[in-house]
Amino acid sequence: MEAIYRRVLIKISGEALAGEKKTGFDFAFVTRVCETVKRAAEAGVQVGIVIGGGNFWRGVKDGDGKVERVSADRMGMLATAMNCLAVADVFRQLGCDARVMTAVDIQGVGERYDTRRAIEYLQQGKVVLFGCGTGMPFFSTDTAATLRAAEIHADAILLAKNIDGVYDDDPRKNPAAVKFDAISYEEVLARRLAVMDSTATSMAMDNHIPVVVFALAEPENILRVLGGEKIGTTVG
Repeated sequence: MEAIYRRVLIKISGEALAGEKKTGFDFAFVTRVCETVKRAAEAGVQVGIVIGGGNFWRGVKDGDGKVERVSADRMGMLATAMNCLAVADVFRQLGCDARVMTAVDIQGVGERYDTRRAIEYLQQGKVVLFGCGTGMPFFSTDTAATLRAAEIHADAILLAKNIDGVYDDDPRKNPAAVKFDAISYEEVLARRLAVMDSTATSMAMDNHIPVVVFALAEPENILRVLGGEKIGTTVG
């Protein structure tokens, strides 16, 4: 594979890791994702990954009015750390060196995130999993993904979702919704399209990082995007 990007940040939703189970892990699917990322790494692409925590905890949505926002967000950070640990072990079983770095200190879980060390790992061909979001409440893992992408000088953000691109309306509710092949950051913000939250979109825009939105249902789509195939939607 001749990759068009040298270094990427892949954002994966926690729900995607659960598959039809909705919670926990569908390890058959997780293994397919890791095998695909391993192939990308073997082709020379440097890969960082941010994983959401929705397969365990959805923040205030799961708090049922009993858990305050700051606590709910910190619980979500812990959920992302659990996901990073599980996925890192799958990588290692496949013979792919993966490192977990966390935005907060959790002894024994991962090493404290450091930009220079993360870049060194990437240059050594290791897959780096960034856990615990930004380390601060009120920021989503989408924002964490764009922040880490900017810090490690990623060429693109690969937004692997449960939907195959960006639409002008929710295609699950509106069968007439139209998918964009490409769209600007400004239009995404103006239309309030559900690509990433507005903070994450603005950060990608300010740092000129293209975002490719595509379906993770077929993990091989990661390689197709890296190879320059026009799938999904490019935001830029």
